[in-house]
Amino acid sequence: MSFTFLNELPSPAEIKQNYPLSDKLKALKKERDAAISAVITGADSRFLVIIGPCSADNEDSVCDYVSRLTSIQEDVADKLILIPRVYTNKPRTTGEGYKGIASQPDPEKAPDMIEGLIAMRKMHIRAIEESGLTCADEMLYPENWGYVEDLLSYVAIGARSVEDQQHRLTVSGFDVASGMKNPTSGDFSVMLNSVYAAQHPHHFVYRGYEVETTGNPLTHVVLRGAVSKHGNTTQNYHYEDLIRLCEMYQEMDLVNPAAVVDVNHSNSGKKFKEQIRIVKEVMHNRQVSSDIEHMVKGVMIESYIEEGNQKIGDHIYGKSITDPCLGWEDSRDLIYTIADMCR
Repeated sequence: MSFTFLNELPSPAEIKQNYPLSDKLKALKKERDAAISAVITGADSRFLVIIGPCSADNEDSVCDYVSRLTSIQEDVADKLILIPRVYTNKPRTTGEGYKGIASQPDPEKAPDMIEGLIAMRKMHIRAIEESGLTCADEMLYPENWGYVEDLLSYVAIGARSVEDQQHRLTVSGFDVASGMKNPTSGDFSVMLNSVYAAQHPHHFVYRGYEVETTGNPLTHVVLRGAVSKHGNTTQNYHYEDLIRLCEMYQEMDLVNPAAVVDVNHSNSGKKFKEQIRIVKEVMHNRQVSSDIEHMVKGVMIESYIEEGNQKIGDHIYGKSITDPCLGWEDSRDLIYTIADMCR
């Protein structure tokens, strides 16, 4: 037999019971969820800025980063809603290397799934407690949703997961804003079909149960660029790309047509400093086209305390051990620039 069963994992209910969210924070999340939902539906004209480390690899530095956003959120509250990225699952293209705190709470030690689930939940709760901001995470493993479903205000489905039926069906049961990234091929039709699937009700098997979902009307697209068959990165944040997406949205039976632009990954060619220029171009395109303005609801930025990245084991506080990120000063200035460019 090729599987070796190591440990039976505690259920989401058991983890939640041991690491509960307080009534005060439940109320905060409800308020934040409603505000973010209103942006996606068009009831609120504010702009979403989903910002934070490529991978949430260290609780202290991640929570330090998230708390730095609190005073900025107060300054820009009339224009922006900041959603910290606390990404606890880090997919690697080949499956090798660090897989995120949910699987490997200490990047220098062997995976420990039980401790990882606990570390994931503890970090999210601490981030909310210390910042007053509920966060975003990427759902790499659908079966892990129950461990954090009461904590997150935004969920992203990655480029390598968006074509997977289990991810699409699971999102159809969410009640928070959920962004479906375009696949690495860049195919808009695949991305929009994923949104269609998630917006509609389904009947399927989930965590050993037969379940039904009602559909998630807050599901939308995330543009992250693409990779050609020759291995070259191609961008999809330009004016022509956004207009094409507007037109494709109009041709489909989808509610709340919305897009978030991921300004790193293939859109920047992983040249993290390019995120500043790309954000400004996206904001300019919103200014010159009412169609783009109404559709593009936010940007996604990879940012940490120290710019760039480092190797595992270098131990530079607040510096990414995965993809390179913008540093704090550039990130802070960029948030204020976004606010200034909002109407």
